[in-house]
Amino acid sequence: MLVEQATEKDTDVIARLIGEIEAYYGGPDSPADPAEIRNRLFGKQPVATVLLARDGDDVLGIASYSLLWPAVGADTSLYLKELFVRERARRRGVATALMEHVREAASAAGCARVEWTADRDNPAAAAFYTALGAEPLYGKAFYRLEQGL
Repeated sequence: MLVEQATEKDTDVIARLIGEIEAYYGGPDSPADPAEIRNRLFGKQPVATVLLARDGDDVLGIASYSLLWPAVGADTSLYLKELFVRERARRRGVATALMEHVREAASAAGCARVEWTADRDNPAAAAFYTALGAEPLYGKAFYRLEQGL
């Protein structure tokens, strides 16, 4: 298995993965718009970095992250927005490999920490993150304000 940063040539597979992620969370399994993916990830102002885990030409999983500032004081943190492994590749070390690369990216960027959220009703994810040595934090509430800008 190889984990590497996605490039513009990966736009279509990323679009399909986004559809699979939506389906996993109960939405429709329809690919995202490749033009939107290309613009957001590889345009003038990229909003995230994507890592892909591959077995040859087969993409097994994805991790998407952004850098946040300030984290603590003037430190920077890496925020993991998405970690997803295709069903056929689960329990094969793909998520662990992706997380190791996320940690390496955080270190290379001089980040003080890696942060993420997980659904409370996903015990498999909670067990995986705990096995990595992460502890859930309960001191903050997660908020969302949706608006058409």
